[in-house]
Amino acid sequence: MDILYLLIPLSVILVFFILGGLWWAIDQGQFEDIDAQGERILKEF
Repeated sequence: MDILYLLIPLSVILVFFILGGLWWAIDQGQFEDIDAQGERILKEF
């Protein structure tokens, strides 16, 4: 039972890191044009 006092705060911190990374990726425009890279590979050949 004592391990829950460690695991619950660590999981909350991990969720905040994941949400922060997702927010950063959205803010930097990582998801703006997701089809262009796939089309670029097909057009190179």
